[in-house]
Amino acid sequence: MPESKTPAGAADDTAAAPPAGATDDAMVVTPARATPPGPPRRGHGRRRGRHPPAATDDVEAVTRAVLTASRLLVAISARSLAAVEERVTLPQFRMLMVLYTRGATKLVTLAEQLQVAPSTAMRMVDRLIAAGLADRQTNPDNRRETLLRLTDEGRGTVENVTARRRTDIAAVVARLTPAQRTALVEALTAFSEAGGEPLAGLPDDSGPHPLGWPAAAVTEA
Repeated sequence: MPESKTPAGAADDTAAAPPAGATDDAMVVTPARATPPGPPRRGHGRRRGRHPPAATDDVEAVTRAVLTASRLLVAISARSLAAVEERVTLPQFRMLMVLYTRGATKLVTLAEQLQVAPSTAMRMVDRLIAAGLADRQTNPDNRRETLLRLTDEGRGTVENVTARRRTDIAAVVARLTPAQRTALVEALTAFSEAGGEPLAGLPDDSGPHPLGWPAAAVTEA
């Protein structure tokens, strides 16, 4: 039988035929999907260097900063009381500070300054009198009233503790730069004014001003 020949230029159908058992789907060519651009890598397109400082107009951030600073101040206060801690508690020292600043004071007024009940203030006064740090005197303007005042020993206790505290705080402040100290004065002054606390006196002023502790801080039984 003569061999059939394929005319020149004709397509070879057998070369394009799929193998036996292959489906028509195998012949479908799916176009490649374009990969979407991913997010830029961290740091890509940013200027190198220090990041800008976080915004300070954030109540929570400022509150955390003040709480952190308050821990340091409480530690300094505790160290300043170490020499007299066997005789004076922190709430009692608060009362000494009020008497130091105001002078002879009625019990009712003292309780108002400390934001405690008069009965609580009376128990604190009794303990200070027993320790020789305070005493009672008759009000010269009203013989029926009794005033409370510091003894010389009580005044000396306040001055010694305050001097220790001032020295420790000054040591911390000395580590700041001049610009930081200026900013700190402005910030703390604004904070104290917002809380209604007068500024502490200078070393040569009449003396320290009582700290503005809340009523919960004075829980002397």
